[in-house]
This record gives sequence, C-alpha cells and structure tokens, in this order.
Amino acid sequence: MTELKIENGKIKNIKKSQVLALKEQVSCQKGQVVSKTLVQNNAVSVTLFAFDKDEEISTHESEGDAFVTCLDGVGKITIDGVEHILKEGESIVMPAKHPHAVYGREQFKMLLVVVF
Repeated sequence: MTELKIENGKIKNIKKSQVLALKEQVSCQKGQVVSKTLVQNNAVSVTLFAFDKDEEISTHESEGDAFVTCLDGVGKITIDGVEHILKEGESIVMPAKHPHAVYGREQFKMLLVVVF
C-alpha cells in the first residue's frame, strides 16, 4: 500500500480560533464567479464560491467526489444531465468522474469539498 503524501495541508485564507459565518467569507461580484481556496492538496480541496446571478461553472468532471453545501441563495447543480436546485443549508454530492455543472439561479454561495 502506498502512503498518501499530503502537501501544504494547512487551512489558509480564513481566520482561525474564532467562530465565523462561512457565507461572509466570500462576496458576490457582478458578472463573476469568485472563489476562495481554504485547503488544496492531493487528498482534499476545500473552496468557498460566490456566483453572481446567471454565472456558472460549465460542465466538467472531477477526479474526486465533490460535496457541495449551499451557504446562501439558490443554485442549480447539474449532474449527468439531471438538474438539482440547491437552497441554503442543503447539500449534494457530485460523484467523481461524472459530468457536472454549477449555475447561480440568483446570487449563490457554496462550500465545495472535493475528496480525492
């Protein structure tokens, strides 16, 4: 069995040792998808996203399972061509190697955790 090497595994770009609201850690900007990486290594990726209304990440695939939690607003998650509406507090898993896309039906903030 090979040992998993985790590179640069520390959490960054966010205050530590204090209570905070994740939806306040990233802001929507007109005509953009904004992202803020909290962790990125060969085992896991944790990123906050803020979508302006009608902005999207087009269809793609990931090497890992992608767990999405809506922090604010309403988003549309499309997996294998099937649309799912995600509202604040709701989550969905986009399976590895399945085509998926994310669209802001209105301004939309989400937490994305990808496990490789």
